[in-house]
Amino acid sequence: MRICVGSKTDTKVNAVKESLKEYDFLSGAEVISIDVISGVSQHPKSIEETVEGAINRAKNAFQDCQYSFGIEDGFIEIPNTKTGFMLISACAIYDGQTFHIGLSSAFELPPKIMKQILEKWLSINEAFHAAGLSDNANIGKAEGIVGMLTKGRLPRKEYIKQAITMALIHLENIDLY
Repeated sequence: MRICVGSKTDTKVNAVKESLKEYDFLSGAEVISIDVISGVSQHPKSIEETVEGAINRAKNAFQDCQYSFGIEDGFIEIPNTKTGFMLISACAIYDGQTFHIGLSSAFELPPKIMKQILEKWLSINEAFHAAGLSDNANIGKAEGIVGMLTKGRLPRKEYIKQAITMALIHLENIDLY
């Protein structure tokens, strides 16, 4: 079995590889990473745009495979939060006909970081680096912002695996969906 991942980011690809090991029907799959475009903004600012980015990545990665995975992080508006937004990860699995969607838990970025992102259009990595909160200019490819904010309790790869696991509910219980 061949599975394609619509990303060259090691954290996303490794999250898929590790997740597949937990499913007998997927555990021996060959995983191929493919550089694709999401077709959405750098930081999607709605659940619709975030899921659309994951779907686009999965659709664009579907090349000579049984399944393709698209993973996209984005902001969703959440009332009564300090910034009005929380970050979430979406996973779309495509089987050539149907998309299977899953989401991770969500968390809020510090207000001064969110302000940099919204007003100066900085990436999350750039905003954390500019604020002096991280020496790593590319923290998203390491433990991620979620890993830093949780003091290592939830590294980015594990955070992404939440969305993958939720999307895999559909494939593991195909008769129910």
